[in-house]
Amino acid sequence: MVTLQINGQTRDAPDAARNLLSYIRFDARLTGTKYGCGEGLCGACTVLVDGQPLRACTTTVGAVAGGAITTVEGLARDGVLHPVQQAFVEESAMQCGYCIPGFIMTSVALLGREQRPTRGQIREALSLNMCRCGTYQRILDAVEKAAQATEGAAR
Repeated sequence: MVTLQINGQTRDAPDAARNLLSYIRFDARLTGTKYGCGEGLCGACTVLVDGQPLRACTTTVGAVAGGAITTVEGLARDGVLHPVQQAFVEESAMQCGYCIPGFIMTSVALLGREQRPTRGQIREALSLNMCRCGTYQRILDAVEKAAQATEGAAR
């Protein structure tokens, strides 16, 4: 038995070798984290573990035991979207939306490291996330907007 902290809630996982993405989606029933390529290359499955982005599709449950796991569902507080989520909505950064949870989680991690990232830093941080619809420009605009909204904030 492995104990996990997901979005502030303690959960028991019976199998440490279980795939984290599978556990999150099917056992914890948090379906915002998406299965994309299954090889850690597209970023759709990105979650945060202790504030750092991690590909859930290539990670076992046991590898993150003891860490604080955050999924896209865990970002909003008291019904208010996280500034990154809000900026993605305002900038119409999603088309089909499938990749967006991964982009959002990667962006939250970036803004946790860099309060005011340059456009180049944003591009570099998001370079391992793929959007098949091609909304990259709007995604970049959203992350810049979120950086402005979070500047000086504790989020």
